[in-house]
Amino acid sequence: MKAMIPNTITALNLFFGMLSLLSTYEGNYYCSGLYILAALIADGLDGRVARALGVSSEFGKEMDSLCDLGSFGIAPAFLAFSYSLHNEGTIGQAAAIIFALCGMWRLARFNVSTGKVHGYFMGLAIPAGGCIVATTTMLFEKLQIHPEIYGLIYPITIIIIGYLMVSHVHYPNFKGDGAEKIYPTAKIFAAVMFAAILIMTRNIEGLLTAIFATYAVFGIVNSLTALLKIGGGFNGR
Repeated sequence: MKAMIPNTITALNLFFGMLSLLSTYEGNYYCSGLYILAALIADGLDGRVARALGVSSEFGKEMDSLCDLGSFGIAPAFLAFSYSLHNEGTIGQAAAIIFALCGMWRLARFNVSTGKVHGYFMGLAIPAGGCIVATTTMLFEKLQIHPEIYGLIYPITIIIIGYLMVSHVHYPNFKGDGAEKIYPTAKIFAAVMFAAILIMTRNIEGLLTAIFATYAVFGIVNSLTALLKIGGGFNGR
């Protein structure tokens, strides 16, 4: 019976994902983004509750992946397409499809590599990718910005986010269970980027966008710093 509690929370993940899809269909893009963030909260709680109750199971893990694909792969792709990508024709369609496919690929790879990858995420986690789409859409709605006026920048950005999910860029998980280094160069860059987004927007939507966008770029800068062996890194624990 206890196992039903975390599984119910996991189901809430997809529940909010479906609400996001329905909100997008109705043209309520701001609420659609909010529902994706609500799905993130459910996604973060289910595993913790399962471990606290001692009822972790393979069934729950499978549920989690399936719900993640719906809430952070398909729902954000549909949101991005309906909000702006549809203006770019075939390129916009391709960007939305690529995002969803990369999300699926990311989840499949994660499921088969959990015993091999420790202390970091291989590629941008799909919840982070989905939340970048959600928070930027909320910010655009707040500021009444229409991404299509910038041409192909928006669809290219969506494709880049999709690529980051399937890339081999190392993203620290900040759990203190691995030896992934966090370099001062990356930390300074992230702080500057975070502050810049916040100063330019000065609202809660900007804060949320800054959190997820900065994390996405942080992983790239940190990995490049490690590759070039500069910055005098230290253990991220």
